[in-house]
Amino acid sequence: MSRKLASWDTAIILLTVLVLIIASLAVDNFGTSRNFTFMVLDLLPIILVALPMTFIIVTGEIDLSVASTLGLTSSLMGWFWNHGLSIETIIPLCIVIGAVAGAFNGFLITGLGLPSLAVTIGTLALYRGLALVVLGDSAVADFPFNYTGWVTGTLSWLPWLDGAVPNVLILIVVLALIFGVILHATPIGRSLYAIGANAQAAHFAGIRVARTKFWLYVVSGAVAGLVGVLWTLRYSSARADNGAGLELAVVAAVLLGGVSIFGGKGSLPGVLAGVVLLTALQNALRLEDVSGQALNIVTGALLVLSVLLPNVISSIRGNWQRRKLRQSAAS
Repeated sequence: MSRKLASWDTAIILLTVLVLIIASLAVDNFGTSRNFTFMVLDLLPIILVALPMTFIIVTGEIDLSVASTLGLTSSLMGWFWNHGLSIETIIPLCIVIGAVAGAFNGFLITGLGLPSLAVTIGTLALYRGLALVVLGDSAVADFPFNYTGWVTGTLSWLPWLDGAVPNVLILIVVLALIFGVILHATPIGRSLYAIGANAQAAHFAGIRVARTKFWLYVVSGAVAGLVGVLWTLRYSSARADNGAGLELAVVAAVLLGGVSIFGGKGSLPGVLAGVVLLTALQNALRLEDVSGQALNIVTGALLVLSVLLPNVISSIRGNWQRRKLRQSAAS
């Protein structure tokens, strides 16, 4: 029990609660229902993309193309709308296109054996370039209000909450529960940890490593496509540069939540806490009129700390255990 309480996940969850309390007391308007709605809308793209990203990093891989996939699907959404397709057709089509982009990543990584870091850096540029080809520097902004209003609206059937619960929170909760159950309560989740710990041993144990990783990239692309749709509807603007830089925040949140960059370790509750912590810090700094450059510095610093601190703690713990063993052997 003491080891569980001392875990990185628990520490991040407690730190998140502490930051939320301090920000509510020290930052004007942070604790209001209106700001809560804005904060949920801000964390929506990060948390949704972080769900499949957690699975990918647990297996020891990474996907840096998610933000560009988002931008590509946003551009295509605007192009399809300008060419007369209905919004009911465009939404699933964009999700499928995102899945195809993820499948291309998966094929290069698992089919050709290329490193995921190099592949997804390449497709990061490729998909963003395609988004610019599709829509250029223009924007499409005349999407149906019943869709844009739903994304930015609150649950009207909960009037006693004074409009504080955004509609999209339902989507976040449902997808987080699905991904959480898969990762922590099914053989699929156990196979992901096994792959991240030792892919060769997992292969000899009967786990289809390449096929598993391939489908993870397909899911990651599909979710990025969905987020591209939601991003476009939230701002009522389809643009090629939508979501630019989002991959940094997603990776920072996942690593901050305790998922090892080397694979095999981490949990979804820790990741969710990492997303909330990162979003809350950025929101509080915006309310204090901190510049966008400073927000990038905070995100980058958290990313470095999330990689550095667990390794430092692990090294200290290992040295302490070795010293204890030597003392026991000497006595």
